[in-house]
Amino acid sequence: MKKLLAASAATALLAGAAHAEDVNIGIILGFTGPIESLTPHMADSAELAMKEVNDSGEFLEGMTLKPVRADSTCVDNAAATAAAERLITTDNVVAIMGADCSGVTGAVLTNVAVPNGVPMVSPSATSPALSTTEDNGLFFRTAPSDARQGEVLASMVMDKGIEEVAVTYSNTDYGKGLSDSFVSAYEENGGKVTLVAPHEDNKADYSAEVAALDSAGGDALVVLGYSDAGGRGMIRASLDTGAFDMFVMGDGMYGDDLMTAMGSEMEGSIGAVPWSEGDGAEAFNTITSDAGVNGESSFTRESYDAAALIALAMVAGGEATSEAVAANMLDVANEPGEKILPGELGKAMQILKDGGEIDYVGATNVELIGPGEAAGTYRDYEVKDGDYSTVKFR
Repeated sequence: MKKLLAASAATALLAGAAHAEDVNIGIILGFTGPIESLTPHMADSAELAMKEVNDSGEFLEGMTLKPVRADSTCVDNAAATAAAERLITTDNVVAIMGADCSGVTGAVLTNVAVPNGVPMVSPSATSPALSTTEDNGLFFRTAPSDARQGEVLASMVMDKGIEEVAVTYSNTDYGKGLSDSFVSAYEENGGKVTLVAPHEDNKADYSAEVAALDSAGGDALVVLGYSDAGGRGMIRASLDTGAFDMFVMGDGMYGDDLMTAMGSEMEGSIGAVPWSEGDGAEAFNTITSDAGVNGESSFTRESYDAAALIALAMVAGGEATSEAVAANMLDVANEPGEKILPGELGKAMQILKDGGEIDYVGATNVELIGPGEAAGTYRDYEVKDGDYSTVKFR
């Protein structure tokens, strides 16, 4: 596809950069809240992509990407909206890498990004409802929708021969959407759900919720929550009371801290998390290891890819504007073009400036489908010897 490559450095300077040579990119993630142990690694990965862009010297002439962090809290829509407004009105960001959790992402998109024409690329907001939100072509995500995750989890449970489960989910947009998807797919496959019950995050005691689920019965408890909040609390209470010792976990439950705290007590439990394998994943492992970044945490690959796509879309459009990001995102993410892996962003930008085309593969085998969301693959894992062990990719 023809690329608009005629913009000069002066055009870029007029296109929303905060300072003479800075192009500000917002990184809005839950640095506090139920996934606060994950988000520093996500931010580091996104900033690694930006550093790679800057170090290459191939970004728009005279321009430098500058990350600006803001706290979404993951669960407080008002706080996330206020943080995003500051990014746009005070920091003059051109685009946003984020948000993270589905509820705050929807709030930022509707209340801030769309009214201001600022594109968002979320690495981890997975609610199916985001697929149909009115976004004016401004919302993209590098993690797959929970419409697919629910199907993956249901298949995993049936493959294990588990025909009866109880389900608990975080009382959030993310939890409800994933629960609906899982229950529908599991029942279609012949499974029986004894009870579906929400839980609130950050309670001191989950014994009542666990007692109700235990009373309903089931061979496993499906936990669709957050590893630093209510999901962990539900597992802890289940173990303490003997209600359940087999757990099925959604992607929000994946976290090293969870394994450190109780992995030895969860032997045989299973779960799924967006993940990838192949040349792109191996290249990402190499560059994160060399940079001292924890690339093995969840959604780090998606965060790197989200930031990389923002930068490449601007180069494809020839200017550091929100419009260039939105207009060129699908072009740089998909075929045709030369395939680009992590660590090759300088090469990609040179191809674009020379009038060529790229197909950004990235760390997650990026392919943006439908309304700008990822097809995605999942890591099917089992807890063995107190840690995560890969079963296969789905």
